[in-house]
Amino acid sequence: MEESEKKTYHFGEKLRDAREKKHMTLKAVAKLAGVSESLVSQIEHNKVSPAIDTLLNLASILDINLEYLFEEYSRQRPVTVIHIDERRKLNDEKILYEELSDSFSNDEQHNFESYIITIPAGSQTHRGKYGHIGKEMGLILQGSGTLHYADKTYELHEGDSITFSAHEPHNIKNTGSVPLRAMWIVTPAQKFTS
Repeated sequence: MEESEKKTYHFGEKLRDAREKKHMTLKAVAKLAGVSESLVSQIEHNKVSPAIDTLLNLASILDINLEYLFEEYSRQRPVTVIHIDERRKLNDEKILYEELSDSFSNDEQHNFESYIITIPAGSQTHRGKYGHIGKEMGLILQGSGTLHYADKTYELHEGDSITFSAHEPHNIKNTGSVPLRAMWIVTPAQKFTS
């Protein structure tokens, strides 16, 4: 995200409004949350950003849906840009995953993730070997390999794409002599959800 686009998100008003509607005092909420009354007041007045566990506690105590707290945030970010040098990366037994999209969505029906996957020669993915809910789509950018899906094998070469239900066990093996690189899309998001 460009520096000029960065905004501080304020949800203190929503917390204060929910507390007042429940006729709870700052002291009562602070005691239940295990924090100081002063901290709750500062959060409500947007003077400090709470730690995630504190925010989750407050939302639970006040019976607030997290989507309600962050709906404005989602509306303020209709476009997300991830520059090449800002991609989150994940290594999983020699396999490199580079995140291409922000997988956060308050609409689980449309939640997805996409990444570039790099598989060294002779290596294979492990994550889908038991299957999982959702669908996957891949586009081979470089190299060649095979997709093992249930009891079938599919040959994949540069430029090929493949789409499948992720419910069956599956994995990709690099059968070539160069790293296999592919763009992969998974719904719902699996790997970069934290």
